[in-house]
Order: sequence, then structure tokens, then C-alpha cells
Amino acid sequence: MNKFLAFIICLILSANVFAQTEQPQDSLIKISSGFTTINEKLFPGAVVYLRNDAKQVYAKHQGIEMYCDRAVFYEKSNFIKAIGNVRMIQGDSIRMNSKYAEYNGNSKLAYAAGQVNMKSPESTLSTDTLYFDRARQQAFYRSGGTVKDTASTLKSRVGRYYLNDKKYVFLDDVVVTNPEYVINSNHLNFYSETGHTYMYGPSTITGATSKVYCERGFYDTRADEGYFVKNSSIDYNDRNVKGDSLYFNRNNSFASATNNIEITDTINNSVIRGHYAEVYRAKDSVFITKRAVAISVQEADSVYIHADTLLVTGKENDRLVRAYPDARFYKSDLSGKADSIASKQITGLTKMIRKPIMWSGLSQITGDSIHLQSNTVTEQIDSLRVFYNAFIVDQDSSGGFNQIKGKELIGLFENNEMTVVNIDKNVENLIYVRNDTDELIGINKGTSGRMQIEFEESEMVVITNFDQPRDITYPLEEIAENARTLRGLDWRGDEMLRSKEDLFKGKPLPQLIQIQGLPLPEVEEAFFTKENQEQLNKNSSLSKEDLENREEDELENIQDPDN
Repeated sequence: MNKFLAFIICLILSANVFAQTEQPQDSLIKISSGFTTINEKLFPGAVVYLRNDAKQVYAKHQGIEMYCDRAVFYEKSNFIKAIGNVRMIQGDSIRMNSKYAEYNGNSKLAYAAGQVNMKSPESTLSTDTLYFDRARQQAFYRSGGTVKDTASTLKSRVGRYYLNDKKYVFLDDVVVTNPEYVINSNHLNFYSETGHTYMYGPSTITGATSKVYCERGFYDTRADEGYFVKNSSIDYNDRNVKGDSLYFNRNNSFASATNNIEITDTINNSVIRGHYAEVYRAKDSVFITKRAVAISVQEADSVYIHADTLLVTGKENDRLVRAYPDARFYKSDLSGKADSIASKQITGLTKMIRKPIMWSGLSQITGDSIHLQSNTVTEQIDSLRVFYNAFIVDQDSSGGFNQIKGKELIGLFENNEMTVVNIDKNVENLIYVRNDTDELIGINKGTSGRMQIEFEESEMVVITNFDQPRDITYPLEEIAENARTLRGLDWRGDEMLRSKEDLFKGKPLPQLIQIQGLPLPEVEEAFFTKENQEQLNKNSSLSKEDLENREEDELENIQDPDN
């Protein structure tokens, strides 16, 4: 081989090696400007591009455009630093302004600093420093940022924007401010196109008339409605609403709850429980069903009211409780049933309507309707009235029944115990009579215009007849079994409510709705990749530590199976 041929071969091999190390032309950043200069002392290996009066420096790379007052371009490493009035544009999706920016054409990682403002069609992000991974179409900040959309302003210490999904993930001290409310959370996912928000971990939504708490929830920031699960509650017009799931609509002043509901009236010291409820703030009303029970919490003895449906209406000092159908109430020394029960707070009057029955101690009281009057200050029962067909009966130890009936009945109470009963008009009685040694000696039957009964420890002790009384005590053997009852007697002792659990006696457990939970947040791979660190340019203002993923900035892996 002659020397000339060897030289040609060396040139060809050298050219091939050079071609292998050169950047492909379509991957290089393209730059144009009014002026260029080289300053090896300040910027070794770089070309400096300067704007002129007419236009800024212009750079372009695979779908992204950049404008700035000065650019320092390192062609061999395909790396550019942009300084002064920086603008970066990616098609119709991103417009970003800053004082300073860097862009690595190989890793497609951009960094912006100084009054960073990134606009998408749906929202605007402002921060001090921002990283933008074009390869994955994600932006990230961890020095505090603010996002504004058409309805709200969102702030957090850490934020990540997924351009393709139009989704923000906000972490650490998240605050969403809307003219109507403020959301506080430590983890919130926000979709800028729809305004949909997903909250994870302890979160609150605070408005002028309500406060929502949840540990997992969804809120539509534009429609002002949300769905909350996992330890959720709503403070709403002096009421606190809790349930396995809650729905809330601010525009309609409406909330609903499903499964294991507890509604606490903080003003009137009462609690309502059930498995489905609706709350209308504007109407000051609560509707609750599915094993519904209202509890008036009293220091000595709480009152429980249960029915298939409970409806509580009225302002905080004038509540009306309506229970229907198959309404029941219980307190330790008084209980009853009726088709419906209505209790009005301001008057202290409770009405038992249609087929009412009440038990006071051992006595059963029935009539066409029964009214209970409570003292509005002490909340203790003062009196009761039975209208038409009043009938009071208790069972004697012999198995027979002491019976008194008349047109109307008025009972008086002391310390919530019935002490005196007055029965008026067309009074009839059948009483088992015993001597001082409690030996049964006969049955007293009689009539009168009025009767008064005195009670001690829930037992009849003194009976007095007025207005033409007529009564005879017969020996027991002189009265046949079928003559030992007054017309209308209906002994229902087996229905007596002896405990608060008896409120639900004979009723099946409700079929609870399967709660549709909210999806757990996706745990994405860390923002900074190994490639980002490996391709960090030596002339960058960043260090490898800046491109490290930090545990406090990452999304926790939530593995709670309860949605």
C-alpha cells in the first residue's frame, strides 16, 4: 500500500469517527440573532448571541421555541442558557416566561428561574424555579408555586404538572382559594381542564356557612359540588354531619349523607342517626331515614325518637321534629308508639298522632291522640293530655288488669315521673282490690263523672271518684273471667319499650348501600431521572444535588384499602 492510499484511508476512518460523535442535525438547537460573539474567558466553548433593537435572540428545538435578550450556546453539548426576558413556547400548549432559563437539547430538560410564569390554555402557573421535562411533558417545582384557573387560585410548596393529562399534583401546604370557599390539604390533584379536584389525607373546605372535612374527597371547583369519604364531616348551620360518604352542593345549599350517619345539633344538644340523610341549609331542614333516631341529650335522661323517617325543620331555637310512620320514643321512665310523633322545641309540646300508646312506669295509656308538655327551660315533662277514649291500664300481680277509662285524661309530672292523673267525663273503672297485707279481696267496678289517681313509684296508690260516683267491690268469684275487662281494653304489654334498643324491636336491619369509593392516587415515578443527572451540563447553574429526588417532595404511597 503506498503512502497516498494509506492517507486516504485514514481520512475516511477519521471522517466516520467524527460522524459518529457529531450531533444529528435535527437534534441540534437552532439559534439566530442580530449579533454573535465569542468570549472564551467567560464562556469557553460557547457562542454568545445578543438581541438587537429589532428582535430578541431566537432558538428552536423539536417543537419548542425560545426568545431571550442573550443566549449562551454550547453546541457540542447541545446546551443553551437564556438570559433576560425569556419566553419559551411549545405549540399551543405552553407559554413560559422567566428571567433566566436553561435547556438541554439531549435530555430535553428545561430549567427556568426568576418570576417564572407558565401558561396553558386552562391555567397559569407562577413560581420562582421550575423544571420542565419535555420528554415526559411534565413540569415540577418545589419552592412554592401558584396556579390560577377560571374559578380558583391554588398554592402549594410542591407541584407537578402533567401536560398530557392536564393534571396538577399539589403537595405540602396546599391552599385553594375561591370567592366562595378555601380548601386546605397536604395532597391535592387538580385537573385544569375540568376544575375537578381530588383530596387525599386530612383536608378541609371552608366557606361562609359551612366547613367540610375529609381524608379522601372529590370537589368540582366550577360546579361547587363534591363527594367525600373516609372520616368525612360537614359543619353546616350549627349542625355537624358525619357519614361514610357525603355529597355537598354549595349552590343549592344541600348536603346528603349515606351509611352510619350522625348529625349533631350543637345549639340544641341533640343527635340524629340513620343511614341516609338530606340537609337543606336554606330551609333549615334535615331529612333522615333507614333506622333513623333522634336523641335529645339531657343531663339526667336522654329522650330517643325513632321512625322510618325523621324530618327536622326550623331555626336553631325553634326546631320541629316529625317522626313517621311507626314512630316510637323512649326515655328511662316513659316510652310510647304512634303512627307519627311531632315535637316542637319552642313550645315544648310533643304530639302523638293516630293510634298512640304510652307507658309510664307500669301503666299503659291509650287514646285517640296524646300530647306531652315539657318545660322549655328544664326540658322535663310537666304534663300529658289524652284526648277522647282515654284508657289507662296496668297489670295486677294476679294476672288481671286494673282499668280506668274516660273521655279525656290529664297527667301531671314531677321530676319526669307521673304523680297525678285526672280522668274526666264518663269515667269507668275496674280495679283489683287488696288489703293491707297485699291479699287480693275482690274487684271494684264503678262509674263517676271524674276520677283522680295518685301514683307513688309508678304504682296507683290512691283513687278518688267525684261527681256521682257509683262503685261496688265484688268478691273475685262473683265476677266471671269474661266480665273482668272494660270495653276497649287492648293490653299491649309485649310492645312496651324497656330499653333504647327496643326502638327497633321487630324491624329488620336496613340494607346499606355499597359506598363507591374514590380511586387512590397514582404513584408516579420520581420526576428527576438518572438520565437528567448523567446529562447535567458542566456549564449549568444547577448541581447534581438540585436534580436529586427528595423524600419530602414526593407523593406518599397510600395503600389504605378503605375508599
